[in-house]
Amino acid sequence: MGKVYLVGAGPGDPDLITVKGLRCIQEADVILYDRLVNKKLLEHAKAGADLIYCGKLPNYHTLKQETINSFLVKFAKKGKVVTRLKGGDPFIFGRGGEEAEALVKNGVSFEVVPGITSGVAAPAYAGIPVTHRDYSASFAVVTGHRKDAEEEEIRWESLSKGVDTLAIYMGVRNLPYICEKLLSHGKSPDTPIALIHWGTCENQRTVTGTLSTIVEIVQREKVENPSMIIIGEVVKLHDKLSWFQKSAQPYYSYAKEAY
Repeated sequence: MGKVYLVGAGPGDPDLITVKGLRCIQEADVILYDRLVNKKLLEHAKAGADLIYCGKLPNYHTLKQETINSFLVKFAKKGKVVTRLKGGDPFIFGRGGEEAEALVKNGVSFEVVPGITSGVAAPAYAGIPVTHRDYSASFAVVTGHRKDAEEEEIRWESLSKGVDTLAIYMGVRNLPYICEKLLSHGKSPDTPIALIHWGTCENQRTVTGTLSTIVEIVQREKVENPSMIIIGEVVKLHDKLSWFQKSAQPYYSYAKEAY
């Protein structure tokens, strides 16, 4: 019997992989990797390792989740060391919990290797701290979409009134809906908001506005996925603390081609 490692590859910059995550790539017989994993990381795979692309686009999946689960079980039962390489962190909107459940059900040994999640890393690279003594004592990570045909599960009233900073994943398509829900539950129209496109990569781009203006700005600037949405007073620090584009080193030049 082999073993499966559920590994977080980080938010895009390949230097943000953990030491243990890199070792799991180097030692794997099989690597199943997602769309947002920087392909530069795959260069660390050993000779002869099988690399299987499991990328998912909005409304289009190369492999269904059930197929990915079955591959993890199949290869492990063949005695392989399997690394499931996922963008960000495997347990933060990465469906890593579902994969772990499938492994337990089939008696397969596994480990979880946490990764740096884009909800913290992307704003950090944009000069936006998700917490700050003067602006934010709390933050929440929120999905920007829900399962098809399911009732609304997001508690917008609690998020609007009880959390200082929101980090919203996969929400560009639903941005008008998100803004409308927050406004209707008491969030000020002047609340600052930022969208960070390709966070931590060389081609990172940040646009800012308020809840009342951001939809028009995003449409005008043609901001698309993958983008993190950050909402809260901490966004005001973007102009002052933005450091990444000013100091990025030449080795980031590969990032644009790596996807």
